[in-house]
Amino acid sequence: MNQSSPPRHAVVIGGSLAGLLAAAVLAEHATVTVIDADPLPEGPAPRRGLPQARHTHLLWSGGARAIERILPGITDDWTKAGAIRRSLPTDLVTKTAQGWIPRCGEKQFNISCSRDLLDSVVRARVTGLAAVTTLQQSRVRGLEGTAARVTGVRVDTPEEQDRLVTADLVVDASGRGSRARTWLQALGVSGIRQAEVDSGLVYATRIFEAPAGAHEMGFPIVNVQSDPRVPVPGQTATIVPIENGQWQATLSGTRGGQPTGDPDAFIPFAKSVRDPIVGQLLEGRKPLTDVAVTQGTANRRIYFEKAELPDGFFAVGDSVATFNPLYGQGMTVAAQGLLAVRTLLRAKGLAHPGIGREAQRVIAPQVATAWELATSQDILYPGATGMKPRAGTGLLNGYVNRLMTGATTDEALTAALFNVLTMSIEPTHWLRPSVVWHVARASDRGALKAPPLTAAERAVAGLDPAPGTRTGAGNTGPGAGTGAGTGTGAAPTGPASDPVGPADPVGQAR
Repeated sequence: MNQSSPPRHAVVIGGSLAGLLAAAVLAEHATVTVIDADPLPEGPAPRRGLPQARHTHLLWSGGARAIERILPGITDDWTKAGAIRRSLPTDLVTKTAQGWIPRCGEKQFNISCSRDLLDSVVRARVTGLAAVTTLQQSRVRGLEGTAARVTGVRVDTPEEQDRLVTADLVVDASGRGSRARTWLQALGVSGIRQAEVDSGLVYATRIFEAPAGAHEMGFPIVNVQSDPRVPVPGQTATIVPIENGQWQATLSGTRGGQPTGDPDAFIPFAKSVRDPIVGQLLEGRKPLTDVAVTQGTANRRIYFEKAELPDGFFAVGDSVATFNPLYGQGMTVAAQGLLAVRTLLRAKGLAHPGIGREAQRVIAPQVATAWELATSQDILYPGATGMKPRAGTGLLNGYVNRLMTGATTDEALTAALFNVLTMSIEPTHWLRPSVVWHVARASDRGALKAPPLTAAERAVAGLDPAPGTRTGAGNTGPGAGTGAGTGTGAAPTGPASDPVGPADPVGQAR
């Protein structure tokens, strides 16, 4: 904060990940008050305002790097708290629409843990900043100001109704249930357009006790995706090893093929998707929770950046756009957008005229990229509603399908796939001549036919006898020990010589 200028104050509406990161960015320039309707827990604990936290959340390397730049050392804090840094695709067994991805050396990474743990570590760091205070169990009822300038918020606190909290800048990070459009309309702001693509997705999650020894050996994430090219409901099944020796299992289905909260139907659903491996892994495992079900997962985008917003306001995170949670984009989009806002504020300062509108515009590119990736796939499912694909989308989808087919056999295309999916590089990376050359030669010849779990992984999961144990057939079952292009029975570990340099200071390959 520049001590020679008058003291400035910012308000952040919402104390989830996007709001906390916004507060950290703004704390360089002002005192910050984070207002949240819930009490903010001290450690990893559920919050009523974040019901989706019950489901799997993967923080891609593109988002982890952005948060690391905003809060240096946060990756170490996460791992010390129990989160797991996973090399991709080394620590991933995934069947895409085009087939099984080989587990070659590290191209990118993700952070795997419960959303409660992820948020709690960030919350402890941000609320510990001298410039940040919180106003908890308090609900914002509207913006204060005019169509030209927002000057604060009206908030109901436990002690006072309709309290005025003045601010030089108000950031809405209140999430999917944001009322920002209504609040702005009450100030006389019009023309805020909204778009939606809804595949009817429902997802259901249950936590299980992991097999003994699975956590210690670094058991991989296991994921079976749907194929939007086939005109049937899209169904998926995923296991993510998280803290405390637990497996977080999430199922999903689009309209006409949705999972339910019936615990007896959970494993049968997992077995019914394009490969039964997730259901097989869960069979016999001890459930630790009930089945949590979430509906209302439509992709929704509000084009704040195209409206004549009042000065002193911008929105971020799910308040701007929500995405099908299966793509894991939300946290990364918010973090990268706020990193761009930090760059803007360091260049121009909080007092710069129109800084809120400029902040909204610098967030837009990250949102647009994720929006195109998510909606171009979701609109293909039967019964999907909303904005239709732009002209030329079919041609682009055909190219991406070919790239993803090549990613099942060609390590260069595997790298290109994860560079973009983890939001580490822009999708235009896929159109570079070096990538196009590989796409032109893409083939699924020699692709894996079964999940590439190692013999040791299958044994610890109870699918096969332990390595070295004699069996009648003398093998370890289909797909055991397939290293996919490595020529070994175990998946390779450690960073690859990839130009992105994934094994950077944000955690090294384990």
